[in-house]
Amino acid sequence: MFKTIGILIIFTAILLFQLPKLKQNGEKKEIWTFSILLFFSTTLCIAVALKVKVPNPYDLIIVIFKPMGELIKMALK
Repeated sequence: MFKTIGILIIFTAILLFQLPKLKQNGEKKEIWTFSILLFFSTTLCIAVALKVKVPNPYDLIIVIFKPMGELIKMALK
């Protein structure tokens, strides 16, 4: 619980420091990108703090390329 509150405080501080600078320059695309990435990273940090199993990108690469490797091995035999 305290880890989650700490994470939310840190990410709120980041938002409060960065968002006014982006608004001042009128950078709407950057504001959207920043907000989406901040939300995504906050969600992942909270999940890790709560010990939820977060999938690894390497696992996805293995799922995609392992069958291709098997096909290439079979074709070369």
